[in-house]
Amino acid sequence: MDYAGSDTTTGPEADHQGPRSWQTDRSRAPAVTKIVIAGGFGVGKTTFVGSVSEITPLRTEAVMTEAGEAVDDFEAVPDKDTTTVAMDFGRITLESDLVLYLFGTPGQKRFWFMWDDLVRGAIGAVVLVDTRRLEDCFPALDYFESGGLPYIVAVNHFEGTARYEPEVVREALSLPAQVPVLVMDARKRITVVDTLLTLVGRALEITPGRL
Repeated sequence: MDYAGSDTTTGPEADHQGPRSWQTDRSRAPAVTKIVIAGGFGVGKTTFVGSVSEITPLRTEAVMTEAGEAVDDFEAVPDKDTTTVAMDFGRITLESDLVLYLFGTPGQKRFWFMWDDLVRGAIGAVVLVDTRRLEDCFPALDYFESGGLPYIVAVNHFEGTARYEPEVVREALSLPAQVPVLVMDARKRITVVDTLLTLVGRALEITPGRL
C-alpha cells in the first residue's frame, strides 16, 4: 500500500537537520505494509515478533494442557507451557519511513484455518525453521509456494543444537535457488531486523512497486 507525503519544511535549517521520521513529523506519511511470520509449533515466532516490536506485542497465548499432548510434539521444546491460538502482532519502523506490521501465525495444525485471514494483504512471509524438526515447516512452505506469496527461510538457531550452513538447509528442504535462506537467533534484535530487510528486498524483487 502506498502513501504519499511531503515535507513542508524548507530552507538551510531543514537541510542541516535532515528529514525527520514520521513519528515526529506528521507531514511525512510512512509506507505501511504487512509481514507474516510462520513456522511450526515452538519454532520461535512469538520471540521473533517480541524481539523487534516497538510497541507492546499483542499475544494470544493459552496455557498448554495435557489434552494437547496427543496432537503436539513437545520433544524439542519440553519447557514450553503456552501456545499461540490466534496470532502474535507487533510493529517495527525501518529506514524511518517504512513501517512493518508483523503477524505471527499459530503453529498447530488445528489453528491453520486462520491463516487465510492473517496472510491477506501481506507482501511476504518469513518461514522460521528449527533444524531438529524440519518437517514442521513444510506446511508453511507449501502454503506460500502455492499461493505465490514471496517468502524467505530463517533458521532459528537454538543453543545446544548443531549449526548448519544455509545451503545445507536449502538442500534438505529442496528450496529453489532464488529463495533466501538465513541463519539467525530470534532472541537477538539485529538478526531479526536483518531477516526482515532481506524479506522486504525479496518481495520488491518479485513484486516491484508494492511499497
